Amino acid sequence: MNTCVKGMLLLMMLLALGHQSDAQRLMTLEQSVQEALQNSPEIVRARLGLERSRELLGAQRASLKSQFRLNVTPLEYSKNRSYNEALQEWIDTETTSSSGDLSVAQPILWTDGTISLNNKFQWLDSESSLGGGSGAETGFNNSLNLRLDQPIFTYNKRKLELKEIEFDYENAQLNYAIQALNVEKQVTQYFYDLYQKQMELITSREEWENRKKSFEIIKNKVDAGLTAKEEMMQAELDMMSSQSTVQNNEVQLENIKDNFKQMMGLPIEEEIMVIAEVSVLPVDVDLKEASDYALTNRMEIRQRQINIETGQFDIIKTNATNEFKGNVALSVGLFGNDEKFPDIYNNPNNNQDVSLSLEVPLWDWGEKKARLKAAQAALKTQEYNLGDEKKNIIMGIRQVHRNLNNTLIQIDIARKNEENAHLTYEINLEKYKNGDLTSMDLNLFQNQLTEKKNALTGALISYKMELLNMKLQTLYDFENKVSILPEVMNYESMFDNK
Repeated sequence: MNTCVKGMLLLMMLLALGHQSDAQRLMTLEQSVQEALQNSPEIVRARLGLERSRELLGAQRASLKSQFRLNVTPLEYSKNRSYNEALQEWIDTETTSSSGDLSVAQPILWTDGTISLNNKFQWLDSESSLGGGSGAETGFNNSLNLRLDQPIFTYNKRKLELKEIEFDYENAQLNYAIQALNVEKQVTQYFYDLYQKQMELITSREEWENRKKSFEIIKNKVDAGLTAKEEMMQAELDMMSSQSTVQNNEVQLENIKDNFKQMMGLPIEEEIMVIAEVSVLPVDVDLKEASDYALTNRMEIRQRQINIETGQFDIIKTNATNEFKGNVALSVGLFGNDEKFPDIYNNPNNNQDVSLSLEVPLWDWGEKKARLKAAQAALKTQEYNLGDEKKNIIMGIRQVHRNLNNTLIQIDIARKNEENAHLTYEINLEKYKNGDLTSMDLNLFQNQLTEKKNALTGALISYKMELLNMKLQTLYDFENKVSILPEVMNYESMFDNK
């Protein structure tokens, strides 16, 4: 359709609807979809869920980097009396100290261990009574050590947890993309419903104008004594019915507009009107090619695969219930103390610690075995769901393919019916003018014309919707011969355009 014809169509709709104001907004399908993908309540919720998963993944990855901690105790004072059993006497102790702890811990992702460097610096002033005398010590001390903690005989919890969060983020991405496609489909359906109702309103107004002309014709005949007055009464009733139809269509149109604006996230009070080019060029869609695209691109399949992988993780974790496991801890360091700060490490002590701890389960009354069977059953369910999902996808593609071919046939039939109904109406209108046809008979032909016009619009819209359905189910645009998967999976631009 060229620019001139589009302009004439738009002008016709503006004049026919008669509700325009300076503030009214004209919307195309592309504009509606783009705005819905930014403002629709459903897509906003999905976007927030995706952002939450993304930030959680970022936090988990940050936790795998070196962790720096500093604890400072500027002043600590204590005065107490305690009984020393070895000396069999009471000891009074008064201590004043100030200390600082600096630690750097580095998690080791590939082994689930932790290596840490710890340094504790302290100033101490202590005085105590012992054996009837007293002792005092004032000075500085510093403890520096390197420590490794490594779990053994168990699975890598840290690595598994990171992988689970990565899967959760990927699943959130897929959910967002699926929701975006659903929003596009809903917006398109509402858009065409709104467009169809606009066209029905135009058609009903055309019918009303025809009824008024018919009424004037029969009124002139009655005034001239050429026909019975009952004919005029019937024509007037037909004209009033047409006016009522116009009013009903106006009300329905406004209701659909409100629903459309709510789904779009637009202000309810905003005045809008949609403009569309509902022309159909048949698109050749190969069934096998469409099925292959769907099985390759559909995100639901990847979601099922993620469920299977997380199910395998559940088996690993369940298998660790009441497991035999252990931990190895190694520590080496230096300790020094002196009254003067520069002399702390004049005579240092070498500190070393090595420990091996084991946890040995003895009897769990069959808990681990039962939990493992439950996890295995859940995994088999996810594997079955994957196969079932593929079957459902193929069935959906086959149904849409059949509907596309059938809708093309229905368009041809509807177009021929509309042409025949228009020609029939024009012929019978002449008969009516010549007095060879009653107003009730003309009314039937007028209703038939209105019905066929609306049926043609509906058939064209049905083909558009089925073509969109094929695109969404395969993530491939058969009209333009291009994949829409890169566009659907472009998440970063979504966050940039918030």
